[in-house]
Amino acid sequence: MRFKKYYIVGILSVIAASVMSLTAPALLSEMTGIVSEGVGESELNEILVLAAALTGIYLVKWLARFLSTYTLHIAAWRLADGTRVELYEKIQDSSLDYFESRQSGELVSRVTNDADKLELLYAHVIPEFLTNALTFAGVLGVLFFINWRLALVSAAVIPVVAGACIFYAKKVRPNFKAAQRLVGTISAEVQDNIQGIREIQSFGQQERESRDVRERTESHTRAILKALRSSGVFHPMIEFVSSLGTVLVVAVGGYLAYTGSVDVTEVVAFILYLSLLFTPMSGMARLMEDGQVAMAAGERIVEVLEAPVSVRDEPGARDITDCLGRIDFENVSFSYSDGVPVLKDVSFSALPGQTVALVGATGAGKTTITKLIQRFYDPTAGRILLDGKDIKGITLKSLRENISPVLQDTFLFTGTVAENIAYGMPSANMDEIVSAATKAQIHEDIMAMPDGYETMVGERGMKLSGGQKQRIQIARAILRRSPVIILDEATASVDTATERHIQAALDSMAGEHTVVVIAHRLSTIEKADEILVLDGGLIAERGRHSELIAAGGIYARLAEKDKEVK
Repeated sequence: MRFKKYYIVGILSVIAASVMSLTAPALLSEMTGIVSEGVGESELNEILVLAAALTGIYLVKWLARFLSTYTLHIAAWRLADGTRVELYEKIQDSSLDYFESRQSGELVSRVTNDADKLELLYAHVIPEFLTNALTFAGVLGVLFFINWRLALVSAAVIPVVAGACIFYAKKVRPNFKAAQRLVGTISAEVQDNIQGIREIQSFGQQERESRDVRERTESHTRAILKALRSSGVFHPMIEFVSSLGTVLVVAVGGYLAYTGSVDVTEVVAFILYLSLLFTPMSGMARLMEDGQVAMAAGERIVEVLEAPVSVRDEPGARDITDCLGRIDFENVSFSYSDGVPVLKDVSFSALPGQTVALVGATGAGKTTITKLIQRFYDPTAGRILLDGKDIKGITLKSLRENISPVLQDTFLFTGTVAENIAYGMPSANMDEIVSAATKAQIHEDIMAMPDGYETMVGERGMKLSGGQKQRIQIARAILRRSPVIILDEATASVDTATERHIQAALDSMAGEHTVVVIAHRLSTIEKADEILVLDGGLIAERGRHSELIAAGGIYARLAEKDKEVK
């Protein structure tokens, strides 16, 4: 554990404070005995010495409390922050299949809310539980030393309290875990709704979405109140049992004093220590609630950290150097987690500098091929080569450094236009950024913006048009100078004029990069070196544009439909 030294100092300080707490009543009892027998000059001096010693004990206790609180919080918050970063890095490095059944907002909740609960566990629950346990054990030992009969009477309630704590822990933890899970779903829904606010307002669904959030919030409240209802019974019961123990000791102690079996000073000392026995019992009972919250959060954190990563660097994987960009698919088949085949025995090659286009109906496997090239998934059969090397033998970092994607669903980060263009190459200077933007046919648009390249794009690029975002993505890919560029329907959602700009940008890449392009509009791939027509996971046709038109097959029919749409 990082910052272990702070935690060790904190725990030692907790122990020191507990020892001081155990010592103080003994001195108070001794002072009471002296006073009860009459105070002369020597007795007064003795009382003053004891008072000075007691002051020193309280001072050490105060210093120990300060030191424990400060150092434990340092350790706990550093641990929470470290766990938050570890969670983020694990999520960031997870394979795409991990995100298929998870909402981003729910994962955000684990990184933020659940990680914070570790501070509660390490700075409060553990040290306070240790304090209470040491105090309890020490006091119980002292009580048996003072009077074993009274100690047995006071210990009679301990099994009742222990049993109640175990029952409470088993009953309440599921409720707190359910509440933590519901916090995650609320975060997920709110995040989704904020990102989709334009659609919500456009379709007038504000009331419906508010109702959904309200229902989830009410479910969370019910789960918390169910847990707190148990707490409402549990904590008063512990206090009642503890008070009953005190009543029993006072009654038995009074009887023993009446019969002369015990000295009054012993009874006084016993009662002083008895309060220290039942206080930690009540304290430990209260800590059970915080402990259940922290344990529930901890379980959710462990679920993320221990989740398997399906795509990772293979043993012995190496970086690829001087990549030329040749891609080979050799008898590749693939299916997602549902087991339904998406690709079946696919083979093709893309030589350095060539443009290979993928065409076919929705679900034919076009995007899957691009994901396999970037190794977001591994084939279920066959293999994929880059420059003759199986991509499983190439480190993921090195592989993806040599591939730049331009996706249909354009994602721009909050920041300036220049920062987004340089995202894949942060070291680029402004001349390089402008050159890439010019090749991507976006330079003039940028110069017309209020602050040029320093214009803020807004969250997810909301201030820009779809065509501008696409061309910024293309500029990002050009600037990175990757040997392989993947274009996933880059012209699918733009007008004809913007399409011409994008087509000019794509033409600028020809011959310099190996380009794999998924085509929505067939006019954008007429110059492709090879067109692969996918149908049902198979390559049904392949060839150049003119060859496929002349063949009169699937591609020819798609081209005819494309003309009709125009």
